[in-house]
Amino acid sequence: MSGMIERLPAWPSLPELLGWVESGVPGMPGLSSIRIEESLTEGAYTLRAELPGIDPEHDVELTVTEGILTLHAERTSETTEKHHSEFRYGRFARSVRLPAGARGDEATAQYKDGVLTITVPIAEPKASTRTITVERT
Repeated sequence: MSGMIERLPAWPSLPELLGWVESGVPGMPGLSSIRIEESLTEGAYTLRAELPGIDPEHDVELTVTEGILTLHAERTSETTEKHHSEFRYGRFARSVRLPAGARGDEATAQYKDGVLTITVPIAEPKASTRTITVERT
């Protein structure tokens, strides 16, 4: 032994680890998650999604299928040569299950300051009581 201390390679920093986790599922390059915020108020479900730098008219697709709201977005890279970039480019997707009674066919969406807000009305639960007759067989 030479008496020198051998150093192990440095562990990645926390921001590097979080960036790696957020970068998506291995084997699916370019597919990443969208950060969201959900709220449920009387009569409406609201989903807010961070989508900075997206043109909502061309780069966003919203669908509701069988109670699942799916948001697809795509951000394309500029063709200029970059020295360093931490921006995320590519396809982004997120799906959420809508609450019971949600009327997906009446959903609305607005985009402002990099945040997409989707509002889905929720039907009022029927408060009727029904008596069921028991038959003897």
